[in-house]
Amino acid sequence: MERYRDMQLFATLAEHPSLASAARSADVSGPTLVRAIARLEARLRVTLLQRSTRGVSLTEAGSAYLADCTRLLAAVDAAEASAKGLHVQAQGNLRVFLPFLFSRYVMAPVLADYMERYGQVNLVAHYHDYYPNLHEEGLDVAILVGELPGSSLIARTVGQVRPILCASPAYLAAHGEPHHPDDLKRHRLIASADQVHWDFQGYPLKARARLSCATVQGAINAAVHGAGLIRCQSYPVHEHLLNGDLLRVLPGHEMPPMPVHVVYREGRNAPMRVRSFVDHCVAALREHPAFQLA
Repeated sequence: MERYRDMQLFATLAEHPSLASAARSADVSGPTLVRAIARLEARLRVTLLQRSTRGVSLTEAGSAYLADCTRLLAAVDAAEASAKGLHVQAQGNLRVFLPFLFSRYVMAPVLADYMERYGQVNLVAHYHDYYPNLHEEGLDVAILVGELPGSSLIARTVGQVRPILCASPAYLAAHGEPHHPDDLKRHRLIASADQVHWDFQGYPLKARARLSCATVQGAINAAVHGAGLIRCQSYPVHEHLLNGDLLRVLPGHEMPPMPVHVVYREGRNAPMRVRSFVDHCVAALREHPAFQLA
């Protein structure tokens, strides 16, 4: 039991900027917390924390050990919840991983609706644009865009997205509609950099952007107001396409679509908070208008 408690205290300390704040959170004294970390470091024969006048930080070994602790402690919590009958109730902390742009343009109302329906679940959302390791990072569910690497995770497909080219009706009326990717060299292009590198079916386009925008939303706003042609994933512009603010251009030259998956770990053995969230996301996303374009 002492080893388990030491792991709990270490995980608590890793979430706080100082020993004092971690001790208050764990409801123990500072010396008790220090002794717990010392026992772990002695048992493992590695240094887990770097201490300075500005607080404490994890060493490389400490970061790796924290990932293992998070996973093991979550497994213990799940086992206890199952034994208490909580396996059939949606409650507790749920750690989810979301691509940043996809969350902004698609997931926000889905998350809000889930929280309204399941008031005893606390969501902890992580926003990044890489493929996570759910086991090592202690994540319960992830929404992933693109082909999945081989793994033992459970994945449910909810739709497809693809990069599309679009422009406002006013721009196309003034400048004409391109019929081949090569025609784009004579158009006003909106991109994130001065140089455009867009891949189409059988044709890699290299051209110069007329307008360079630091953000996707900035580029979309410019395109809606007739500044030129924009190429981005289909989901950030789905509302503009549905209401006619933007029109799809060169659909016959688009690259193949990419799948979107809801990914989780335990399958049928997952606690209800995980299963309820997965089922909610799958149902909501399969009907989402962003996936009616690809």
